[in-house]
Amino acid sequence: MGTARLGRRGAALFVFIILGLGLLFLSGCESLKRSKPIVPIREYEKLTVGSFEANYIGTDNCLRACHFHDAIRRDFEASTMGAQLSADSGLPIVDCESCHGPGSLAVEGLTEEKVEEAAKEGRQLACDYKTLIDIGDLPAGAKTLICNRCHSANATFNLHNWNASAHAMNDVSCIDCHDVHAGPDLIVHPERIAEMCFGCHQEQMAQFNMPSRHPVREGRVFCTDCHDPHGTTSAMMLRKETVKATCAQCHAEKRGPYVFDHAENTEDCTTCHSPHGTPNDNLLVVRQPFLCLQCHGGHRIDTTTTASDFYTRCSDCHSSIHGTDIPGARGLGRFTQ
Repeated sequence: MGTARLGRRGAALFVFIILGLGLLFLSGCESLKRSKPIVPIREYEKLTVGSFEANYIGTDNCLRACHFHDAIRRDFEASTMGAQLSADSGLPIVDCESCHGPGSLAVEGLTEEKVEEAAKEGRQLACDYKTLIDIGDLPAGAKTLICNRCHSANATFNLHNWNASAHAMNDVSCIDCHDVHAGPDLIVHPERIAEMCFGCHQEQMAQFNMPSRHPVREGRVFCTDCHDPHGTTSAMMLRKETVKATCAQCHAEKRGPYVFDHAENTEDCTTCHSPHGTPNDNLLVVRQPFLCLQCHGGHRIDTTTTASDFYTRCSDCHSSIHGTDIPGARGLGRFTQ
């Protein structure tokens, strides 16, 4: 009886432990779904409030007596955001103080008379920008929060995945790529994308100098053709669900499906190809025949020498290497035609 009772207690304890571990596992999964910013969002909000002693005075009052920012003002008013300042837009919500904070202290004592006097002396007066939000010294999360006040995922649909993107996780902010003072067009021009991306992605910059590469430097292909810098649900921020689907946007003839499919070609093109560039032909990660020999055993090509087994390009005979609907001469899927 004692042994049986002890056995039941052991079984009950075992079940209790299993249930406890299960609950712990489920609670861990639930925590993974929640957003965990490096700094609580309220701390970022405090950084973007500005001076508590200053008041909001409006863009006209900010810039009326100061000509130091005239060029910036012209560019801003011509931009997408500046257009919202018009009363006809119905959205008079964006101005200098939307990003820089209340500006009453910045222009305090800066009268039109003082500006005119300085102009006569060849000087140009500027506002006391130290009383404004020091955007340059803000952490990336706070910089992004300033933009996300308006550019939320509901209003700007390509931002749905931003918070979980590799850029956001690595402290890249909106203004690292978008310069709101650069001119009327706030979207990065395609010809500038590669140069901008290479500022951080040095390894990819080196790969695009390889003999075999996509023509990114020539401006015929852009980084954003394959990657969405604002984040996606796919790996490496690819625009499509898989690597093959991304590549097939241009290489449609390799899409398939085929009767005889190259096994690795059904999912991931990068098994054989390095998309950014390599020293080998056709972006191959290893030159032929050594690439093929990683999976396939070598075979003799002729009867005169065995050296030809290893110094011949497999694709000279297996020309339909990505897949084919036609069997080989022996009725097998040898990718020969």
